[in-house]
Amino acid sequence: MIELPTLPETAIPYLRVTLIAVVAIVAWGFLRVAVRVSTRGLIERRALEAEASTMPPLELERRVNTIGRLVMRIGGGVIVVIAVLMALGQFSIDIGPAVAGLGVVGIAVGFGAQTLIRDWLAGIFVVLENQYSEGDVVRIGGVEGVVESFSLRRTTLRDLDGTVHSVPNGHITVASNLTRLWARVNLDISVAYDTDIDAATDLINRVGEEMQADDAWGPRLLEAPKVMRVNALADSAVTLKVLGQVRAAEQWAVAGELRKRILAAFGRGGVEIPFPHQVIVTRSGGAGPLAASPTHRGGGGGSADDGSTGEEDPTAPVEPEP
Repeated sequence: MIELPTLPETAIPYLRVTLIAVVAIVAWGFLRVAVRVSTRGLIERRALEAEASTMPPLELERRVNTIGRLVMRIGGGVIVVIAVLMALGQFSIDIGPAVAGLGVVGIAVGFGAQTLIRDWLAGIFVVLENQYSEGDVVRIGGVEGVVESFSLRRTTLRDLDGTVHSVPNGHITVASNLTRLWARVNLDISVAYDTDIDAATDLINRVGEEMQADDAWGPRLLEAPKVMRVNALADSAVTLKVLGQVRAAEQWAVAGELRKRILAAFGRGGVEIPFPHQVIVTRSGGAGPLAASPTHRGGGGGSADDGSTGEEDPTAPVEPEP
């Protein structure tokens, strides 16, 4: 039987430290693989649940790397701290004060960086739930625009005026994605009360069908715009609700072209687009129900022939008696 050489007492702590370092390296490698596999599987499952299986591979890879980097930094820091404390314990160094100091520092950092931690946690859920990606048009934090960049701490938007908005992820309570898979054209078209509603409806539906058959605009539409219902009876107009399904981010261009075509079709078909009217009706004693009535000031009643109403004007000044 082979006997192993006896190690000197001074070499045992160094051997244990080496073993701790090897275990820490193996743990870090295992954490790296586990984080990458689990994160990718979770994101792919979320994408399938959201019917977004057409997510580009580069986008999926970017999301996996974003989450993976954060988890690896946190996990790696924990592994290093534990390994260092265990190594110090091998040299008979009291690590109690160090552990207590780390606890105090952790509490202080937790209170000071609670906003930053909240932003990170919110960013993690944005990535995991696939709420939006770079290039999407979203409405978050009270602003709307195109997502130019995204990190776990903040989202950068550029609105229609070109203004760049930086929104911390922790301030996002509702994220409205306007370009997820498909969108909808939603128009209210007003016509005059004396318009034949059925004829106007047929005219609008025909415009939508022609637009879908168009070589330039047809690929942008998933469903031809058409009148769904009479949406409102306003003061001077009947409002028709027009809906149509289009590809993502095409709703604004399609809505503009649809308005232009409906306006031209109304002009050819003689359909009136109403505008507010204001009618002032006054009654005069001898001029009929729509005649303007002049105002007479002073005392005494006038006859019907001179256009007065026979009543005194209460706002007229009182003339002094002679």
